[in-house]
Parts: sequence; C-alpha cells; structure tokens
Amino acid sequence: MTNQTAGTTDDATVAALVARSNRLGSDPRVTNYAGGNTSAKGSATDPVTGEPVDLLWVKGSGGDLGTLTPAGLAVLRLDRMRALADVYPGVEREDEMVAAFDYCLHGTGGAAPSIDTAMHGLVDAAHVDHLHPDAGIAIAAAADGEALTREIFGDEVVWVPWRRPGFQLGLDIAAIKAANPQAVGCILGGHGITAWGDTSAEAEERSLGIIRRAEEFIARRTTELAERGEHPFGAVRPGYEPLPEAERRARAAALAPAVRGVASTDAPQVGHFTDSDVVLDLLSRERLAPLAELGTSCPDHFLRTKVKPLVVDIPATATVEETIAALHTAHEAYRADYTGYYERGAAAARARGEEPPAMRGADPAIVLVPGVGMFSYGRNKQTARVAGEFYVNAINVMRGAEAVSTYAPIAEDEKFRIEYWALEEAKLRRMPAPQPLATRVALVTGAASGIGRAIATRLAAEGACVVVADLDREKAAAVAAELGSADVAVGVAMDVSSEAAVRAGVQEAVLAFGGVDLVVNNAGLSLSKSLFETTEADWDLQHDVMAKGSFLVSREAGRVLVDQGMGGDIVYISSKNSVFAGPNNIAYSATKADQAHQVRLLAAELGPHGIRVNGVNPDGVVRGSGIFASGWGANRAAVYGVPEEKLGEFYAQRTLLKREVLPEHVAAAVFALCTADFSHTTGLHVPVDAGVAAAFLR
Repeated sequence: MTNQTAGTTDDATVAALVARSNRLGSDPRVTNYAGGNTSAKGSATDPVTGEPVDLLWVKGSGGDLGTLTPAGLAVLRLDRMRALADVYPGVEREDEMVAAFDYCLHGTGGAAPSIDTAMHGLVDAAHVDHLHPDAGIAIAAAADGEALTREIFGDEVVWVPWRRPGFQLGLDIAAIKAANPQAVGCILGGHGITAWGDTSAEAEERSLGIIRRAEEFIARRTTELAERGEHPFGAVRPGYEPLPEAERRARAAALAPAVRGVASTDAPQVGHFTDSDVVLDLLSRERLAPLAELGTSCPDHFLRTKVKPLVVDIPATATVEETIAALHTAHEAYRADYTGYYERGAAAARARGEEPPAMRGADPAIVLVPGVGMFSYGRNKQTARVAGEFYVNAINVMRGAEAVSTYAPIAEDEKFRIEYWALEEAKLRRMPAPQPLATRVALVTGAASGIGRAIATRLAAEGACVVVADLDREKAAAVAAELGSADVAVGVAMDVSSEAAVRAGVQEAVLAFGGVDLVVNNAGLSLSKSLFETTEADWDLQHDVMAKGSFLVSREAGRVLVDQGMGGDIVYISSKNSVFAGPNNIAYSATKADQAHQVRLLAAELGPHGIRVNGVNPDGVVRGSGIFASGWGANRAAVYGVPEEKLGEFYAQRTLLKREVLPEHVAAAVFALCTADFSHTTGLHVPVDAGVAAAFLR
C-alpha cells in the first residue's frame, strides 16, 4: 500500500490511517459523507537524500473517509508545514495559508491539502481525528455547550469556541492541547469534535469514546423529557401526522414535479425523496417552523443543505392542489429571504474589504412537507441524496441540542462567510464541466434489451439519470445495475399496455429522481404475418404495446413534464415501416404509423409547454435486437429468401450507404435529438436506416 505518488515508503502508517478512516467514515453516527478528516504523522526515507524525513499524511480536500484510499491522502513535510506558523499573517489573510500548504508537499504530495490541514499538523499528537458526529455537534451547537462539555467530560475534553476552519483554528487547538495535557480531545463550538492519540488505535478509541459519552448523555436527557411527557421538538400538531405509507408515497409522487420545478427556478436540479421516521417526526411537531428557521450549524451541513430549508407549513390533510399553492407561496418568500441573507452577508464582506462571489441561486436545497417527507436537490442524484442525508444529520443535531439545552447555531454572518468563502468558490470552479445530459432524468421503456438497452446506456454515459423500464423487473434491475449505482439508474417494472402499471412506473421514476425530463417510447414487439394470417389478437397485442402503450406513457410522463415547468423531450422509436409499405407486416406497420402520427400530434399540443416531441425511424436493426431475436428475424429472413444469419447483411445491401444499422446508432440519434443542438426542433422523424429511398420523408 505504498503511497508512490508521494514518494514515501511508510506502508504501515498509511495502511493504519486508511483502515481507521474507513471504519470511522462508514458509520453515519460518526461522520457524514465527505465530512471530517483524519491524519497520521510518521517518518519515511527521503528518496532524494536517503535520510529520514518526518511527514504528515492527512485526508485531502473533498475526500470521503468511508471510501478513502492512499491516493486520497495529502502528504506534507512536517517541519515545513509547522514552520508556516512563523509566517502566518493573521486571521485577516487566513485564506492565503491553503496555497502555502503546496510549498510543504513531499514529492508530488498526493491529494490537494484541505483547509483543516493545519489542525492536524500543528497539534502535537501522532494521530488526529476531526469528525462531525450528530451527538458531538448537538453539544457543540447547544446554547450552553461549554458548560455541557465540562459536565459530560470533566477536563478530558476541552471546549473550543467557534472559529472558521483554517490555520488559526489549528493554532487554537494546538495551544489548548499543550495547556491541557490530560485532554484526549475537544468539542469545537458549532462544528464537531477533534481527538488525538499516540497510536492510531488510541485516537480512534478516544474519538468513539467522546461520541459514545455524548450520545449517552443526550439519551438520558431525552428519556427524562419523555418521562415528563415532553419532546425536544414539542407536541404533535393535529393534522400534521404522517400519512399512511401508500398514501404518503402517492402524495409525494403527485407533489414531486411541482417541488422540483420550484427548486429548479435558477438551475435544473435532480431530486431525492426521504420519508424516514426521523424526518416525519420533526414534520409533525410544534417546533418545526422555528427550528427550521434557525437553519443548520455544522459547515458541512449548510454547504449542502443551504442555511435553512423551505417548509410548506400546511397540514397533511390538505389536498394536493392546496399544498402546491402553499408551496409556491412559501417559495416566493424563501427566495426573498435568501436574497436578503445574501445581500446582508455581501455588504458585511465588502465592509471587511472583501468582494464576495455572486449569489449562486435563491432556491432551496431542502423542501419539507408535513405528513409526506423531505425533498432534497442537487446537481446530480448523489448530491441530492447526500443533501438529504445531511439534513437528517441536522435534525438529529437539533433534537439532541434541544434535549439537553437550546439549539443555537452559529451566527448568520458566519454562515455566509462559509457558504460564500473564496476557497469554496475556487473549489466549485475546479469542478469538471457538466456532461451534456447532466440534471436530466430519462425514462426508457423496453430498456432491458436491444435498442432500449442501447439508448439507456448512451443516455447514462452522457450524464442522465436513467429509469430502465421493462415488462420484466428483474431484467430491468440488472441493466440498471450495469449502468451504475442507484444514483445513476434504477429498474422499474412497466407493462406499457396497462394504465395502472404505467402510472405506477412513472411514480417510481419520480420518487427515484424527483421527476422526468426525457421520455423514450421504445417498448415494442412484432409478429411478421400476412393479412390473412394476422388474427385479431395479433392486431390488438401490437397496438396495445406500441400505439396504446406509447400514448399511456406519453400521457402519464407528460403530466410530470408539464407540472415541472422545465420543458423536456419525448422521443418515439418508430420505424421505417411507418412510411414504407412492405409485405406480410400489416399489424406492425400500422401501429408504427400510429406512433409516427402521435409524434406530430403531441409536438403540436405540448410545444407551448416547451416540450419537444420527435421520432426515430430505424430499419434493419438485427444484431442486438430483442424483436429480431424473438422470431421476427426468422420470419423476415423467410420473406426475403435469405438465411437468418445473413439478414443484417441483406438489409445493409439494400440501403444507399450499404451499412448495417446497430442499436447504438439508434441510441446516438436519440441522444442528439435531446441535446441543445436540437433545441428548436420538434415534430421531426429522423431516419436511422442507412438510406432507404422508399422511406424518404416527404
């Protein structure tokens, strides 16, 4: 496990640090995703001089403890890092110190050092943990946190007043440790905990010990409240109790498009829904509004959740229409409030001689709906999910602080200085450019095989969140798993010929990603028969799946698109047969012509909503096609008098380009139609047939 990037050879120190970090980061009670940092100091051989050199290994900027690897560690020369204390220009020029860390790197240095590097390097201990446990932050964010720290820990854990993360905080903690040799760690006001030890095991044991003792203290106080008939969040409000699960999730799906629409006013967002007991309990209580108004405390929390959530303060007994009306009213007030927060913070920054970054948007990242749950938003599904997880952490913090004292987060101006920190802005600018379909949610029917699978694969590769819909849920789930985690794709069962099944599938899609932006009607089948061989059942089956199925999917998903108010795309996978008359194909070709005209009809109807409706007309897609593999290929080969294995070549030779059409070519056309390059195109059918003159559109 040698950290070759940094040119070090202390395998044991690095291995122990990574193992400790992974254990601590895998427990949400200990720290949240990408929150906290750990470090170790040790000696390694300098590859240039051959002499031993003292080094600091510390989790790099933006890393996650639970998934940390050696490559995620920053590696610094300890003597040079500590020498920065002699040139530290003071709090007013704090931000300059992060750039100074680059001059302390050993070799190529590994990951970029984070703002907390000073805390780890300056504290005189071989191993240091800085964590954001809910219980620790509850004490840190309590009005009398300093007194509570003494009551819980005596002199073993020392209180450190709030200070923004940075070099001065590192100096503060180093001085406190030096002045309190008996201490094993500290509570950082409004922030979290830090612990240290002579060995990796000792640091971990002390970190977990601080967390455990804080949890036990909060649990005792919570029990005492319950024995008096009290609750940290107050009594349950009549009418605000959680709806039954099935009704709750149906209500969430009905509300989600409108909620996503308001959360995406400034920039498109992907959504996540949470209706855990922790969330539903807060939403049912008397103190929901005042506690939510106070906002979150830990910097890691509000950087992802914004300083406060939007609360739709209306009973769960309200109708969907009443709730949406209340949502829009609350959103208007939220935007005005956030704009005021930004303007006050920006004015204070300018008074300090700083020019703050431009406001990044005034929409909420967290929306709370009593009786229903929490909607969280971000630039992708992972960011949205993590924002929700962080607000659950914030709820736990508020409950713990209210159980032992009064919740008192850091001041508004301090929150602004964190949220609009120049270093945070620089981190955002370093992020890679978004992919073409980032923030877009795609629903693809018949996506477990053939053309649908190729489309789902291409859309996911271009940054979309993909709902793989198929008659077979297991196959849909398997394809989704191949595309990535549940943050990338999910599989849902959908019989497109069933109104109830389509409605349920669209509801699953909405709950998975917050809404739908891109619908691909691909589900299909074909029976190659002559007029006299085609039965009524044959006719009905093909029309049910492709004509009626496309209608049902477009109608249900179209409602979501309209309610979101964000525009969108509907793409029909029709066929060359929609315009070309071939033998022994009456039912299939007739239903493809139906689909083709649906494109024109819906383009006209949905255009005023900014929704584009286009079609793709493939032909001769033999290899990789589910339809051809199911017997259609053998039938068509018999019609044309060629061996089935030569059918693809036969189709290719009858085209103008003499090229075989593959599922990936159809997927490429779908992707192109859904990009900004086709922003002014609707009602179009794109042939993907290598050139069939008889099927030219006129």
